[in-house]
Amino acid sequence: MSNVFVGKGNLGTAPALKRVSVSGEDRAVCELRVFFDEYNRDAQGEIQQSGGFWLTCSAWDRQAEAAAKLLRKGARIKIEGRLREETWQDKTSGETKSEFSLAVDDVTLALSRIESVQFKVKAAEPMQEDESA
Repeated sequence: MSNVFVGKGNLGTAPALKRVSVSGEDRAVCELRVFFDEYNRDAQGEIQQSGGFWLTCSAWDRQAEAAAKLLRKGARIKIEGRLREETWQDKTSGETKSEFSLAVDDVTLALSRIESVQFKVKAAEPMQEDESA
């Protein structure tokens, strides 16, 4: 069984690029906060937003640097990666808490949801017949 997550969501914050030392090596890491919305059909068959969830995603190295340069808050993205669960003890209540995060393998802009872009098609000019034929 493989651990793969693929989803489309919106960036809730601007990408945060940091440099960290891993085993003595300087590496770039970019944290992305992504909201994935969920849709269901109601009794009349209409599609309604039924909720969603936030996921913290971490891109590394060249992908981290590219994400920090190209992505902006609100961007619609398609993201693929491996889910990780972090657990810890709450210091005040003593409860065990957990949170999922995503180790990013691939992130791309999801251009299929851009409604505000309008393309104007220039009318084709009539073709000229080649007189040398």
